[in-house]
Amino acid sequence: MSDANTTALAKALSSAMGEIHQRGWCDGTGGNFSCVLSQQPLRLLMAPSGVHKGSVAPRDLIQVDGEGHVLSGQGKASAETALHLEIIKVCGAGAVLHTHSQAGTLLSQWAIDQAAGGGRGALELKSLEMLKGLEGVKTHDCSVFVPALANDQDLSALSSRANPLLADAPHGLLIAGHGLYAWGRNLGSAMRHLEILEFLLEQRWRQLLLAAITAR
Repeated sequence: MSDANTTALAKALSSAMGEIHQRGWCDGTGGNFSCVLSQQPLRLLMAPSGVHKGSVAPRDLIQVDGEGHVLSGQGKASAETALHLEIIKVCGAGAVLHTHSQAGTLLSQWAIDQAAGGGRGALELKSLEMLKGLEGVKTHDCSVFVPALANDQDLSALSSRANPLLADAPHGLLIAGHGLYAWGRNLGSAMRHLEILEFLLEQRWRQLLLAAITAR
């Protein structure tokens, strides 16, 4: 990618992170975000770990190789880079966006708790017009299942457990008590999927709350 294109992508990623923060999906130092700069060799543009994601300027972004090593920029790569790389490898994603929204954090744990065990589950989202915002979905009259995995501080192990679930995932993955990973062919597509999935997650927990209230 040329210097001009890298600069443009850095501005776009910085702007996207600011918007995501304003929507309350990555408070404090939460969340991590990446875009693919090149495939051969694989190089990512990312926010550094441990910084406030709502105030990361384009010049603050780091470049990371396919092994998660920092190639340029100040700061270190998040340990969760391993999961970004797995999603990029399996799904051909051009951008991966990880949020810590209230709905995503709540429902990711709920989906695991509802499952039979084994540290994995799935969250069903169905019968909503906004499903059609997910690439490949043509009608509201359907269900999609967002896979959910128990959290693990060993990101290599977590990425390995995620691997067989990613190809059929609806551009999203939930990590229990941690939040949502959303992705797309490029940053614009990833942002669209993130917004759609966050809307659907918000709807799902409100549906559960409404059902509990009306059952009294």
